[in-house]
Amino acid sequence: MADYRYELKQGIKAHLIKTDIFKTNLITIILTTPLKRENVTKNALIPFLLKRGSKNFPTNEDISKRTDELYGTSLNCGVDKVGDNQILKFVAESIDNNYTLNGEDLIKDVIDLLIDVTFNPYMENGKFKETALDTEKAHLEDLINSKIDNKDIYAYNKCLENMYEFTGFGLYKYGYLQDLEKLSLEEISEYYFELLKTCKIDIFISGNFDENHVKEILNQNEILKKLNEREPEYNVADPSTEVVQKVDNPKKIQEKLDVNQGKLVIGYNILDKQPNSRDIGIVCNCILGDGASSMLFQNVREKAGLAYTVKSGFIKPKNIIMINSGIEIQNYDKALELIKEQVENIKKGKFSDKDITNAKTYIVSGIKNIEAEQDTEVIFYMGQELSSKYFGINQHITSINSVTKEQIVEFAKSLQMNTIYFLTGLENN
Repeated sequence: MADYRYELKQGIKAHLIKTDIFKTNLITIILTTPLKRENVTKNALIPFLLKRGSKNFPTNEDISKRTDELYGTSLNCGVDKVGDNQILKFVAESIDNNYTLNGEDLIKDVIDLLIDVTFNPYMENGKFKETALDTEKAHLEDLINSKIDNKDIYAYNKCLENMYEFTGFGLYKYGYLQDLEKLSLEEISEYYFELLKTCKIDIFISGNFDENHVKEILNQNEILKKLNEREPEYNVADPSTEVVQKVDNPKKIQEKLDVNQGKLVIGYNILDKQPNSRDIGIVCNCILGDGASSMLFQNVREKAGLAYTVKSGFIKPKNIIMINSGIEIQNYDKALELIKEQVENIKKGKFSDKDITNAKTYIVSGIKNIEAEQDTEVIFYMGQELSSKYFGINQHITSINSVTKEQIVEFAKSLQMNTIYFLTGLENN
């Protein structure tokens, strides 16, 4: 499987992922821009505004009717963050041309529709519709408010916010109510046009299609022709360039809410700069806390019974490891000490060759499954695009399998605790 990428214009790239595994085509347009507090809420709002209507399909009803005509094509949008970037995603999924009833050029119609929705919005006097803004601001407000409903996600985000002091990767991807409330029609409309001039644009097309035909569709699209070339503004998501300040004393944050179960989240900086540190980190993290055979799961949850859930995650673009656990509130001290002990043990090399083998087997299985889902494959290649490091599935597997115990220990030694966040109950002191 290969991602055939080429520039449509400077700063605008197409990625053609040819596969015969699926009966569907997945079209994904991603706009990438730096994560900034002054823009994060506006970026979160824009996809929902754009889905309200385009010049060719001015209302939700018009877009819905058109997707029905296109064999029930699905159309979705959203936002996420990768490293210090916020990404705006627009996704359409349809059956491929081989399954149409009358030989329609469905892939062209779907590509054209998604481009229309993303880059050609319905506006009145150069502005979004006031009613659309009011509706989607209320929708975004609900999303922002709902972050507290899932306490695991809430605690994780709060730890990140404190690690990065509400900048870059520490920002909440849906933004902030105080910024949303004062956002005017004029401001969001002007910002959209400015975003289109400066953001990085990637168009992913996955499916069983004729590459030359798809290239022709993109090259001849009148809306794409009107987009300007640009030196795109975004942050390269490369951990080797991440500047990490040493922390003498980790931050300790405790927050009280009406909860029965405590949420303990610990963020670790990684100071390691070894070649191949990305894949070393993946293996190290898996041994530490990713999966049922990991040190955290076996020792903190199974043997000591100090956690309902406990796992670690390696955030590759930021070169950090996050440990998340759900615990009995009264077990905070014991759980914290035992979690710290597992990190120290991996630094001392207190794990076996079998642990390494199990971790590699688990990771390789996941890598092989990348090609089993179209959206996962798009995420895989987009991660490479933002890091400017390109590699295939087999190369990735070979690199994982080449990781040694000595490399893992050296990597683990560079782990430095940055922040301890604990969500506890109201009645606890």
